[in-house]
Amino acid sequence: MRNRSELRDICVKVLYQVYILDNTNVKYDVETLIKEQLEVENEFVNTLVNGVIKHQDEITKLANKYLKDWTIDRLSKVDKAILSLGIFELLYTDTPAIVCINETIELAKNYSDYEVVGMINAVMDAIYHKEDLNGKE
Repeated sequence: MRNRSELRDICVKVLYQVYILDNTNVKYDVETLIKEQLEVENEFVNTLVNGVIKHQDEITKLANKYLKDWTIDRLSKVDKAILSLGIFELLYTDTPAIVCINETIELAKNYSDYEVVGMINAVMDAIYHKEDLNGKE
């Protein structure tokens, strides 16, 4: 059984594949991409991955609002996956905000360079402090 941190790592890998495949004309099925990463189906992973894909436009707009002199599409695909996952979980799930932010930063530390970690942290912090998270603490 994997813990949620490990499952978020899988979500980043799946989203990374989705972003790569979206830039090609290769047809793919998100459920198949998830199954390639997991030996058993997991509702948490399905919810996060499909939620990010469904809400990507809103996530992109919000990320771009707080990225200074940058856009989410200029980030590497893995950094975009990490930030998109973090924003989705912060806005659309009942995971406590502090957990969303901490987990996003930990993912960024594992995959990104120091400057990008700081950028992702700043965006997550700004969303937490400036956006209506429906009373989420």
